Amino acid sequence: MKRLATCFAVLCLLSAWSACGSTVVAEDAAVTSLADRYEWVSVNPKAPFMPRDGAGALSYRGRMWLIGGWNPSLLKRKCSNDVWSSPDGRDWSEIKPNTFLGTDFDATKDWEGRHTAGYAVFQDKMWIIGGDPLQGHYQDDIWNSSNGKDWTLVLKKAPWGPRALHYTVVHDGKLWVIGGQTMPAFAPADEAFYRDVWNSSDGIHWKKIESQEPCWSPRGMIGGAAVLHGRIWILGGGTYETPSTPHRNFYNDVWSTANGIEWKRHAAAPPWKQRQYHDVAAFDGRLWVLEGWNKANRNDVWASTNGTEWQELPGTPWKPRHAASAFVFKDALWMVAGNNFESDVWKLTRKPKAIRR
Repeated sequence: MKRLATCFAVLCLLSAWSACGSTVVAEDAAVTSLADRYEWVSVNPKAPFMPRDGAGALSYRGRMWLIGGWNPSLLKRKCSNDVWSSPDGRDWSEIKPNTFLGTDFDATKDWEGRHTAGYAVFQDKMWIIGGDPLQGHYQDDIWNSSNGKDWTLVLKKAPWGPRALHYTVVHDGKLWVIGGQTMPAFAPADEAFYRDVWNSSDGIHWKKIESQEPCWSPRGMIGGAAVLHGRIWILGGGTYETPSTPHRNFYNDVWSTANGIEWKRHAAAPPWKQRQYHDVAAFDGRLWVLEGWNKANRNDVWASTNGTEWQELPGTPWKPRHAASAFVFKDALWMVAGNNFESDVWKLTRKPKAIRR
């Protein structure tokens, strides 16, 4: 009887411990939801720069840098080549005025206005890598600058051209250009939807990386950059219609690679909607997918620590948009301007009392 009583007592204790453990897990899950961790703050509802979409967004030498962009209702040549900078997201200064105005513009002395180009901080400089086809040709040039005002033409014609809507990141001490496409309706070129990978250690000499199967389908239209856990991440994306392919593709699958050769699919259909012209980022140990377009502008925000399990951050206070400018700057994730065509500035910060894992 004593042994039975002892066993019963042990079982009761184990049962109580198990119940207590499940309660702790539930509480932990509650306090570590995105809504408990983060909040959006309006920093400047109307910054002094022109509303725009597709502008470059770089964090460099303790400042935010907004580079170029598209606004066909205000710009005669559709895109600008101005540069704005801010130390705090509230106060902005024009570092370089828009000089992309007349047909006498010299594209060897300054970069043409553009949007949805590749933008990166690399070797202690800001880089513009490629561009768009809106001037009737492909901007396959590469520029860099250490002050945002004076720019150096590094390479007049990159070997991976012609292309637009490519994805650009810095990883493993190299610049990477991934995917994209030609856009024959805007600039002459054979139709091509790319699923290739290129990298360079100096921005001048480029190497094509031969990716192995399985691999992601041809795509581009991904803004920002997501490099996390020593890997490059492709989060969704899509293709733009062409005369021969008059429909767009929209994706939400998740892939990553450490070397551009071997790719791993982490999620075939995560809970966030397929999209293009969205922004991605790596912030606070998480991958982030923000806004975008799929038949309409969006303002949903999603995050994941591993690319497989995703949570939505509810209650986005800023307006739906696509082709925005997302910064990771001073312990915050920033959302600036975009296709809402307002010059608003927001930041996502950790709540002071958020419990960390």
